[in-house]
Formats: sequence, structure tokens, C-alpha cells
Amino acid sequence: MDVLDGRVAESPLCPPEWSAWVEGRKYSPMLAPSTTVVRSRTEQLPSDAVGRAILSEIREAFRGREHDFEPCAVELWRLIAPATGRCDVTRASRDGGRDAVGEYVVGPASDPITIDFALEAKCYTETNSVGVREVARLISRLRHRHFGVFVTTSHFNQQVYSEVRADAHPIALISGRDIVEALRAAGHSDVPTVRAWLRQFESTTLGTPASEV
Repeated sequence: MDVLDGRVAESPLCPPEWSAWVEGRKYSPMLAPSTTVVRSRTEQLPSDAVGRAILSEIREAFRGREHDFEPCAVELWRLIAPATGRCDVTRASRDGGRDAVGEYVVGPASDPITIDFALEAKCYTETNSVGVREVARLISRLRHRHFGVFVTTSHFNQQVYSEVRADAHPIALISGRDIVEALRAAGHSDVPTVRAWLRQFESTTLGTPASEV
């Protein structure tokens, strides 16, 4: 009724925001909370002793043959993203900035579609963070409508993490804590079970080399 009587601003039912605008042309814009996530070093690494021991076990398994961590990184990504389809590890001398290339499957089983991705892996100690150079190498190899996956036993430094998120690069950043959480979710919650899981990579032959793809 107040609207019909022409008493919009004077009505006790008038929203305060509208009254403030009518009286003094003042307004408070609605601000959406930021959805950009940039995890700190602490947030990217396991906080408990068992989690740190699991990461140490993985690093030790590939010590001196860090390139062989790549098939392991693929399987870790499968634990995190079960809809991953074919994924082939590339040859060391011809990887072109991609340690593996694969397909992520979406849609119904009767009519699925696939999204291509490139994966990069680094078996680093926790004191050796992944920097701009390593991530830029992956970004430069992403093709149109592809996404990237970067798996490390360490963490991503704040500069590269911030730049990837600020520039909206389609890259999944998988750090040490993510690895431990994925293994635990799959039932590998301590060093002995992780050691047993790692035995499959003692002879690294996962998939067909994708250097020809």
C-alpha cells in the first residue's frame, strides 16, 4: 500500500539500503567472497608424523631414479580423479614438457566424452619447492581445451601458486598433503602399506609410451 500511496522512502517497510540511496545517494555494493585458493606451504604438506613418513617413503623409493616417479604420479592422480581414462607416460628424452598425457572421462557410460590433459611430476624433498620455471613449462605445453596436472611430493611456492590461480590456468596442483590424503583414502594409511603399494613401480612399465601421440 505504501508503494501505491507514493510513500516508498518514508515507509517503515522500506529497505534501509533504499532509504540511504534516496536520501544521500549512498550505497554499499554487494561483495562476493573470493573463491581463489592459494594454500600456504604448511597447508600443502602433511602436519602429522605418519604423513611425513609416508612422503619420505615415496621419495626414498625413487631416490636416484626420480624420473621413475612419473608412473607413480599417474596412479596418485587416478586415486584423486577416478574418472581418469587412458594415461600414457612419455619417454624421458621426448616428453616435450609433459611427463604423461591422458584423458579424463565425463558423461554417461553409454555416451562418454573425454577431456585431454597433460601431467608433470616432480619427486622433490619438502625443502625444494616447485617454482615458476617448472609450472611455466607445463603451461606452455597445454593445448586448447586441455588441462594440466602437476604432482609433487613437495609443495608449490607462493608465487607460482598465486600466478596460476590469478591467471586462471586450468591446472590441478597436487602437493605432498594431497598425496598422503589420497593414499589414506585408498586404505594405504601407514608406511608398510604404502611400501607395499609402491612395489608396483619397481619395474616402471605403465601404459604405452605416448611420445608418438
